[in-house]
Amino acid sequence: MRDLKMPAERHPEKAHRPDNAQPKKPEWIRVKAPGGKGYAETRRIMREHNLVTVCEEAGCPNAGECWNQGHATMMIMGEICTRGCTFCNVATGRPDDLDVFEPGRVADAVQKLGLNHVVITSVDRDDLDDGGAEHFAQTIRAVRHRAPGTTIEILTPDFLKCGPEALEIVVAARPDVFNHNLETVPGLYPTVRPGARYFHSLRLLQRVKEIDPSIFTKSGIMVGLGEDRQAVTQIMDDMRAADVDFLTIGQYLQPTPKHHRVDRFVTPEEFANYEKSAYGKGFLMVSATPLTRSSYHAGDDFARLRAAREARLAN
Repeated sequence: MRDLKMPAERHPEKAHRPDNAQPKKPEWIRVKAPGGKGYAETRRIMREHNLVTVCEEAGCPNAGECWNQGHATMMIMGEICTRGCTFCNVATGRPDDLDVFEPGRVADAVQKLGLNHVVITSVDRDDLDDGGAEHFAQTIRAVRHRAPGTTIEILTPDFLKCGPEALEIVVAARPDVFNHNLETVPGLYPTVRPGARYFHSLRLLQRVKEIDPSIFTKSGIMVGLGEDRQAVTQIMDDMRAADVDFLTIGQYLQPTPKHHRVDRFVTPEEFANYEKSAYGKGFLMVSATPLTRSSYHAGDDFARLRAAREARLAN
Protein backbone atom coordinates (compact mmCIF):
# COMPACT_ATOMS: atom_id res chain seq x y z
CA MET A 1 0.00 0.00 0.00
CA ARG A 2 1.39 3.37 -1.00
CA ASP A 3 2.06 5.68 1.97
CA LEU A 4 1.49 9.28 0.86
CA LYS A 5 3.07 10.57 4.08
CA MET A 6 6.47 9.42 2.80
CA PRO A 7 8.00 11.98 0.38
CA ALA A 8 9.55 9.31 -1.87
CA GLU A 9 6.16 7.62 -2.32
CA ARG A 10 4.19 10.85 -2.45
CA HIS A 11 6.40 12.23 -5.23
CA PRO A 12 7.99 9.26 -7.04
CA GLU A 13 8.80 11.46 -10.03
CA LYS A 14 10.97 13.67 -7.78
CA ALA A 15 12.68 10.91 -5.77
CA HIS A 16 15.87 10.93 -7.83
CA ARG A 17 16.16 14.69 -8.20
CA PRO A 18 19.10 16.35 -6.42
CA ASP A 19 18.20 18.16 -3.21
CA ASN A 20 17.69 21.91 -3.31
CA ALA A 21 18.62 23.83 -0.17
CA GLN A 22 15.63 25.33 1.62
CA PRO A 23 16.56 28.86 2.71
CA LYS A 24 15.45 30.25 6.05
CA LYS A 25 12.17 32.11 5.81
CA PRO A 26 12.21 35.85 6.51
CA GLU A 27 10.17 37.32 9.34
CA TRP A 28 7.29 38.37 7.10
CA ILE A 29 6.63 34.76 5.99
CA ARG A 30 6.30 33.11 9.39
CA VAL A 31 2.85 32.11 10.67
CA LYS A 32 1.41 30.61 13.84
CA ALA A 33 0.98 26.84 14.14
CA PRO A 34 -2.64 25.77 13.44
CA GLY A 35 -4.94 25.25 16.40
CA GLY A 36 -8.03 26.49 18.21
CA LYS A 37 -11.66 25.44 18.56
CA GLY A 38 -12.66 26.54 15.06
CA TYR A 39 -9.73 24.68 13.52
CA ALA A 40 -10.65 21.48 15.35
CA GLU A 41 -14.31 21.72 14.30
CA THR A 42 -13.43 22.31 10.63
CA ARG A 43 -11.05 19.35 10.73
CA ARG A 44 -13.75 17.18 12.30
CA ILE A 45 -16.26 18.01 9.57
CA MET A 46 -13.71 17.35 6.82
CA ARG A 47 -12.85 13.95 8.31
CA GLU A 48 -16.51 13.08 9.00
CA HIS A 49 -17.34 13.66 5.33
CA ASN A 50 -14.18 11.95 4.07
CA LEU A 51 -13.14 15.07 2.17
CA VAL A 52 -9.70 16.10 0.93
CA THR A 53 -8.56 19.71 1.26
CA VAL A 54 -5.88 21.47 -0.75
CA CYS A 55 -5.01 23.32 2.46
CA GLU A 56 -3.49 20.11 3.84
CA GLU A 57 -2.33 18.45 0.62
CA ALA A 58 -0.45 21.52 -0.63
CA GLY A 59 0.82 22.52 2.83
CA CYS A 60 -0.75 25.99 2.78
CA PRO A 61 0.77 28.35 5.38
CA ASN A 62 -2.64 29.95 6.01
CA ALA A 63 -4.47 26.73 6.94
CA GLY A 64 -4.54 27.52 10.66
CA GLU A 65 -6.08 30.95 10.18
CA CYS A 66 -8.63 29.86 7.57
CA TRP A 67 -9.73 26.67 9.32
CA ASN A 68 -10.16 28.53 12.58
CA GLN A 69 -12.81 30.58 10.75
CA GLY A 70 -14.42 27.47 9.24
CA HIS A 71 -13.00 28.12 5.76
CA ALA A 72 -11.49 25.07 4.03
CA THR A 73 -10.84 24.66 0.31
CA MET A 74 -12.30 21.36 -0.83
CA MET A 75 -10.20 19.33 -3.27
CA ILE A 76 -12.38 16.99 -5.30
CA MET A 77 -11.57 13.96 -7.48
CA GLY A 78 -9.10 12.45 -5.04
CA GLU A 79 -5.72 13.31 -3.55
CA ILE A 80 -3.48 12.02 -6.36
CA CYS A 81 -2.68 14.21 -9.37
CA THR A 82 -1.68 13.00 -12.84
CA ARG A 83 0.79 15.87 -13.23
CA GLY A 84 4.21 16.32 -11.62
CA CYS A 85 4.70 20.09 -11.33
CA THR A 86 7.98 20.82 -9.56
CA PHE A 87 6.47 23.42 -7.20
CA CYS A 88 3.51 21.39 -5.96
CA ASN A 89 3.19 19.22 -2.86
CA VAL A 90 0.08 17.32 -4.00
CA ALA A 91 0.83 13.61 -4.50
CA THR A 92 1.52 12.39 -8.05
CA GLY A 93 0.55 9.09 -9.66
CA ARG A 94 -2.43 7.09 -10.90
CA PRO A 95 -5.64 8.35 -9.21
CA ASP A 96 -8.53 6.20 -8.00
CA ASP A 97 -11.89 6.11 -9.77
CA LEU A 98 -14.19 9.07 -9.18
CA ASP A 99 -16.45 8.88 -6.12
CA VAL A 100 -19.99 9.50 -7.34
CA PHE A 101 -21.11 10.42 -3.81
CA GLU A 102 -18.44 13.10 -3.36
CA PRO A 103 -20.50 16.05 -4.72
CA GLY A 104 -23.19 15.34 -2.11
CA ARG A 105 -20.65 15.11 0.71
CA VAL A 106 -19.08 18.43 -0.34
CA ALA A 107 -22.51 20.08 -0.37
CA ASP A 108 -23.34 18.67 3.06
CA ALA A 109 -20.05 19.94 4.50
CA VAL A 110 -20.63 23.41 3.02
CA GLN A 111 -24.03 23.53 4.69
CA LYS A 112 -22.72 22.35 8.07
CA LEU A 113 -19.84 24.84 8.00
CA GLY A 114 -22.35 27.61 7.24
CA LEU A 115 -20.17 29.03 4.47
CA ASN A 116 -21.18 32.20 2.66
CA HIS A 117 -18.53 31.48 0.02
CA VAL A 118 -16.82 28.19 -0.82
CA VAL A 119 -13.75 27.42 -2.93
CA ILE A 120 -13.67 24.05 -4.69
CA THR A 121 -10.53 22.88 -6.47
CA SER A 122 -9.22 19.57 -7.78
CA VAL A 123 -6.21 17.58 -8.83
CA ASP A 124 -5.46 17.27 -12.55
CA ARG A 125 -7.23 14.23 -13.99
CA ASP A 126 -5.62 13.64 -17.38
CA ASP A 127 -6.84 10.03 -17.11
CA LEU A 128 -10.46 11.12 -17.62
CA ASP A 129 -11.92 11.91 -21.06
CA ASP A 130 -13.45 15.17 -19.79
CA GLY A 131 -10.71 15.96 -17.24
CA GLY A 132 -13.34 15.79 -14.50
CA ALA A 133 -15.53 18.55 -15.95
CA GLU A 134 -18.82 16.75 -15.28
CA HIS A 135 -17.75 15.98 -11.70
CA PHE A 136 -17.07 19.69 -11.18
CA ALA A 137 -20.50 20.54 -12.59
CA GLN A 138 -22.22 17.96 -10.37
CA THR A 139 -20.46 19.38 -7.31
CA ILE A 140 -21.52 22.93 -8.17
CA ARG A 141 -25.12 21.82 -8.65
CA ALA A 142 -25.10 19.85 -5.39
CA VAL A 143 -23.86 22.88 -3.42
CA ARG A 144 -26.44 25.13 -5.11
CA HIS A 145 -29.18 22.67 -4.06
CA ARG A 146 -28.01 22.16 -0.47
CA ALA A 147 -26.73 25.68 0.28
CA PRO A 148 -28.45 28.07 -2.16
CA GLY A 149 -27.15 31.16 -0.40
CA THR A 150 -23.50 30.16 -0.76
CA THR A 151 -21.47 31.69 -3.57
CA ILE A 152 -19.19 29.24 -5.35
CA GLU A 153 -15.63 29.72 -6.55
CA ILE A 154 -13.90 26.96 -8.47
CA LEU A 155 -10.18 26.54 -9.11
CA THR A 156 -9.90 24.19 -12.07
CA PRO A 157 -7.21 22.27 -13.93
CA ASP A 158 -6.47 23.28 -17.51
CA PHE A 159 -8.43 20.50 -19.33
CA LEU A 160 -5.45 20.38 -21.70
CA LYS A 161 -6.19 16.94 -23.12
CA CYS A 162 -9.94 17.43 -23.49
CA GLY A 163 -12.18 18.79 -26.19
CA PRO A 164 -13.69 22.30 -25.88
CA GLU A 165 -16.92 20.84 -24.50
CA ALA A 166 -15.20 20.08 -21.16
CA LEU A 167 -14.91 23.76 -20.31
CA GLU A 168 -18.43 24.39 -21.59
CA ILE A 169 -19.80 21.77 -19.15
CA VAL A 170 -18.20 23.53 -16.17
CA VAL A 171 -19.22 27.04 -17.24
CA ALA A 172 -22.81 25.88 -17.85
CA ALA A 173 -23.02 24.99 -14.14
CA ARG A 174 -22.51 28.73 -13.51
CA PRO A 175 -19.99 29.09 -10.69
CA ASP A 176 -19.73 32.65 -9.39
CA VAL A 177 -15.95 32.72 -9.86
CA PHE A 178 -13.90 30.66 -12.31
CA ASN A 179 -10.26 30.50 -11.24
CA HIS A 180 -7.43 28.86 -13.14
CA ASN A 181 -3.89 29.71 -12.09
CA LEU A 182 -1.15 30.46 -14.61
CA GLU A 183 1.25 29.78 -11.70
CA THR A 184 4.41 31.31 -13.21
CA VAL A 185 5.87 33.19 -16.16
CA PRO A 186 6.02 31.43 -19.57
CA GLY A 187 9.80 31.09 -19.56
CA LEU A 188 9.68 28.92 -16.42
CA TYR A 189 6.95 26.52 -17.62
CA PRO A 190 9.39 23.80 -18.84
CA THR A 191 10.91 23.47 -15.36
CA VAL A 192 8.05 24.56 -13.07
CA ARG A 193 4.88 23.40 -14.85
CA PRO A 194 6.14 20.96 -17.51
CA GLY A 195 2.78 19.26 -18.17
CA ALA A 196 0.97 22.53 -18.93
CA ARG A 197 1.02 25.14 -21.70
CA TYR A 198 0.96 28.84 -20.86
CA PHE A 199 -1.11 30.04 -23.80
CA HIS A 200 -3.59 27.19 -23.44
CA SER A 201 -4.23 28.23 -19.82
CA LEU A 202 -4.55 31.87 -20.86
CA ARG A 203 -6.99 30.96 -23.61
CA LEU A 204 -9.02 28.86 -21.15
CA LEU A 205 -9.65 31.95 -19.02
CA GLN A 206 -10.54 34.01 -22.07
CA ARG A 207 -13.06 31.38 -23.26
CA VAL A 208 -14.88 31.44 -19.92
CA LYS A 209 -15.71 35.11 -20.49
CA GLU A 210 -16.70 34.44 -24.11
CA ILE A 211 -19.12 31.70 -23.01
CA ASP A 212 -20.58 33.58 -20.02
CA PRO A 213 -19.44 37.18 -19.46
CA SER A 214 -21.26 37.34 -16.10
CA ILE A 215 -18.83 34.89 -14.44
CA PHE A 216 -15.88 36.48 -12.66
CA THR A 217 -12.52 35.12 -13.78
CA LYS A 218 -9.48 34.88 -11.57
CA SER A 219 -5.89 33.72 -11.92
CA GLY A 220 -2.73 33.71 -9.85
CA ILE A 221 1.01 33.36 -9.99
CA MET A 222 3.81 32.65 -7.56
CA VAL A 223 6.93 34.79 -7.39
CA GLY A 224 10.35 33.84 -6.10
CA LEU A 225 10.80 31.06 -8.65
CA GLY A 226 13.35 32.89 -10.78
CA GLU A 227 11.14 35.32 -12.74
CA ASP A 228 11.89 39.02 -13.18
CA ARG A 229 9.60 42.02 -12.86
CA GLN A 230 9.25 42.53 -16.60
CA ALA A 231 7.92 38.99 -17.04
CA VAL A 232 5.42 39.51 -14.21
CA THR A 233 4.09 42.73 -15.72
CA GLN A 234 3.79 40.98 -19.09
CA ILE A 235 1.61 38.31 -17.44
CA MET A 236 -0.59 41.10 -16.08
CA ASP A 237 -1.01 42.45 -19.61
CA ASP A 238 -1.76 38.97 -20.95
CA MET A 239 -4.40 38.40 -18.27
CA ARG A 240 -6.08 41.72 -18.92
CA ALA A 241 -6.14 40.95 -22.66
CA ALA A 242 -8.01 37.76 -21.67
CA ASP A 243 -10.39 39.90 -19.55
CA VAL A 244 -9.34 38.36 -16.21
CA ASP A 245 -10.97 40.23 -13.32
CA PHE A 246 -8.96 39.16 -10.28
CA LEU A 247 -5.20 38.63 -9.92
CA THR A 248 -3.43 36.96 -7.00
CA ILE A 249 0.34 37.03 -6.45
CA GLY A 250 2.03 35.15 -3.61
CA GLN A 251 5.47 34.00 -2.52
CA TYR A 252 6.55 30.51 -3.62
CA LEU A 253 7.49 28.31 -0.66
CA GLN A 254 9.46 25.13 -1.30
CA PRO A 255 7.64 22.08 0.18
CA THR A 256 10.63 19.70 0.29
CA PRO A 257 14.29 19.62 -0.83
CA LYS A 258 13.18 17.70 -3.95
CA HIS A 259 10.95 20.54 -5.15
CA HIS A 260 11.91 23.57 -7.23
CA ARG A 261 14.23 25.82 -5.28
CA VAL A 262 13.25 29.21 -3.90
CA ASP A 263 15.17 31.72 -5.98
CA ARG A 264 14.53 34.53 -3.51
CA PHE A 265 12.01 35.92 -1.03
CA VAL A 266 10.19 38.87 -2.55
CA THR A 267 9.80 41.75 -0.11
CA PRO A 268 6.43 43.15 1.02
CA GLU A 269 7.37 46.43 -0.69
CA GLU A 270 7.76 44.66 -4.02
CA PHE A 271 4.39 43.00 -3.56
CA ALA A 272 2.83 46.41 -2.88
CA ASN A 273 4.35 47.69 -6.12
CA TYR A 274 2.94 44.72 -8.04
CA GLU A 275 -0.49 45.42 -6.59
CA LYS A 276 -0.35 49.09 -7.58
CA SER A 277 0.78 48.18 -11.10
CA ALA A 278 -1.98 45.58 -11.50
CA TYR A 279 -4.73 47.98 -10.44
CA GLY A 280 -3.30 50.45 -12.93
CA LYS A 281 -3.79 47.87 -15.67
CA GLY A 282 -7.50 47.55 -14.91
CA PHE A 283 -8.00 44.50 -12.69
CA LEU A 284 -11.15 44.73 -10.59
CA MET A 285 -9.42 43.03 -7.65
CA VAL A 286 -5.79 42.33 -6.75
CA SER A 287 -4.28 40.44 -3.83
CA ALA A 288 -0.49 40.61 -3.78
CA THR A 289 1.24 39.74 -0.50
CA PRO A 290 3.83 37.15 0.54
CA LEU A 291 1.14 34.90 2.04
CA THR A 292 -1.49 35.39 -0.68
CA ARG A 293 -2.92 32.13 -1.97
CA SER A 294 -5.77 31.52 -4.42
CA SER A 295 -8.40 30.92 -1.75
CA TYR A 296 -6.99 33.06 1.06
CA HIS A 297 -9.75 35.45 2.27
CA ALA A 298 -11.73 34.37 -0.81
CA GLY A 299 -15.12 35.21 0.70
CA ASP A 300 -14.20 38.75 1.69
CA ASP A 301 -12.43 39.23 -1.63
CA PHE A 302 -15.50 38.07 -3.55
CA ALA A 303 -17.65 40.72 -1.86
CA ARG A 304 -15.09 43.37 -2.80
CA LEU A 305 -14.87 41.99 -6.33
CA ARG A 306 -18.63 42.19 -6.82
CA ALA A 307 -18.70 45.74 -5.40
CA ALA A 308 -15.87 46.79 -7.73
CA ARG A 309 -17.78 45.53 -10.76
CA GLU A 310 -20.92 47.35 -9.69
CA ALA A 311 -18.97 50.57 -9.16
CA ARG A 312 -17.32 50.27 -12.57
CA LEU A 313 -20.65 49.63 -14.30
CA ALA A 314 -22.18 52.61 -12.49
CA ASN A 315 -19.43 54.84 -13.85
